[in-house]
Amino acid sequence: MLWSDPENEPPEELRDMQDMLRRLGVLMALAMVLAMILIGVR
Repeated sequence: MLWSDPENEPPEELRDMQDMLRRLGVLMALAMVLAMILIGVR
């Protein structure tokens, strides 16, 4: 690493997209669990 290298900080858009993808992943996992429960009940 050189002293002239830029900071290893992701841009704002990338951080927002990562947060959105993380939330989407949690929602997908919850939806899958709910679907498994509904299938199991029938």
